[in-house]
Amino acid sequence: MRKIYLLLLTGLFLSISCKKNGKEKDKESNEEPGKIQPVTSPDGDVVGKVTIGYQGWFSAAGDGSPMNYWSHQNLEHWPDVRQYTHTYAGSPFFQAGIQQANFYGNLGNGLPAGMFSSDDQQVSDTHCRWMKQNGIDCIALQRFGSYTSPGQIKDFHDEVDLKMKNSAEKYGLKFYIMYDCKATDPVTTDWTNTIISLQHLTSSSSYAKQNGKPVVCLWGIGSSGRGTTSDWVNTINWFKNNGCYVIGGPLSGFANDTANQPAYEACNMIMAWMVGKTAASNWPKLYRDDLVYCNARGIDYQADVYPGTSFYNSDGTWVKNKIPRNHGDFMWSQFTGAKNAEVRSLYISMFDEMNEGTGILNCAEDEESVPAGNYFLTLDADGTKVSSDFYLRLVNDGIKMFKAQIPFTTTHPTPHMLTFPSNVSLNVLSGSSIKIDWQVADGAPCYNVKRAADSGGPYTVVASEIEENSYTDTHLAAGTTYYYIITSGRINAGESGNSLPVSAKTGN
Repeated sequence: MRKIYLLLLTGLFLSISCKKNGKEKDKESNEEPGKIQPVTSPDGDVVGKVTIGYQGWFSAAGDGSPMNYWSHQNLEHWPDVRQYTHTYAGSPFFQAGIQQANFYGNLGNGLPAGMFSSDDQQVSDTHCRWMKQNGIDCIALQRFGSYTSPGQIKDFHDEVDLKMKNSAEKYGLKFYIMYDCKATDPVTTDWTNTIISLQHLTSSSSYAKQNGKPVVCLWGIGSSGRGTTSDWVNTINWFKNNGCYVIGGPLSGFANDTANQPAYEACNMIMAWMVGKTAASNWPKLYRDDLVYCNARGIDYQADVYPGTSFYNSDGTWVKNKIPRNHGDFMWSQFTGAKNAEVRSLYISMFDEMNEGTGILNCAEDEESVPAGNYFLTLDADGTKVSSDFYLRLVNDGIKMFKAQIPFTTTHPTPHMLTFPSNVSLNVLSGSSIKIDWQVADGAPCYNVKRAADSGGPYTVVASEIEENSYTDTHLAAGTTYYYIITSGRINAGESGNSLPVSAKTGN
């Protein structure tokens, strides 16, 4: 059962429990009601950091993986695959809950429709590069209880885990295993036999440590049908007794769930699932109430932030665009809510969850970018066009605000579409070099320099992802006229249009 169903179908929790564990004892009676007390853990790989959930469950027919067939193609969003070196045609995606025949056609813009496989090192590299470029610190690598059984599915996810480990090391990210499981799933055996003994993940320099202990998350604590309280306590304590720092993943409202308090209180950190909450939610109060609960028990807290959600293509009874993104305003209200609540750690749901419409990775902007004649939730669904990388850029700005690197603002500062640089100028330095300068474009993460022998092109990229607003082009031919244009953003990922061409002739 998917997480979104667990949240939307869960009934009201019982009345607030007054039970406290022994961590606070007499201290709590002397505290002011509702006053936030310092958390017990110092900043580490998860405390004081921003973590993002990663599914990594997309397989394709012909990808050469242990599965080697299509899986998790119930896509609500269609991915923008222009930055991947290899994709696969023929994805049998779902529409309104009905699986369609393999689609070998084109997108609305005429380009071939393609899908990626998560069991591809270049895909892992691309995703981790996007995370690094946009301020993400840590990856919660999803591993479901069903992945613990020997067979193709486990083998597939074992390979994805290793590829993500490689990419995390390459780009300087941290990661940890997040089990989405029942209390009685054999995750302790999987941890011992696979994660540690077979894959050696915790030995990686990139494996997240908090308070000197390897981090593991158990998602589903207290959820209906996921196990008894005592079973959860036993599983949590097994990991703690084996030297782990345990993050518990309950549903929002866990503080009112009297029956499962012993399980929540056994955790080192709580990340309460907010997916399903709407724009009407009082985000500062939700986060603050959770934080007060956790601080009163000496538990660290990780606030959940998500862009919006929808599940229509998987289940046609759903309303399309169930909880709208509102071109970034919905997600930004959560960033500001967490900041107002003085939260120190964030969890973003999710990176690549295209099935439930919570992914922030590059996805189709409009009908021109999805398989022709088919419904997918596009990023312009609320009437405002945004670039395919807009939610990555929005998260980057949200993290900067959260970490006080930019001023607090209740209105997000992220441009929906990037504009091209203006006032491009050329300075001939010699017979073989020309210096190009331009005015900074609003919100642009980087720039690209393109050159041609004629004003009409074709233009060739000579430098990409430049973070400064200047570049010197060298090894040019003497006495030759060159034309330049500049664009903002990352090529094939929300890149702006072209600046006006400018030209200069090198010296003799």
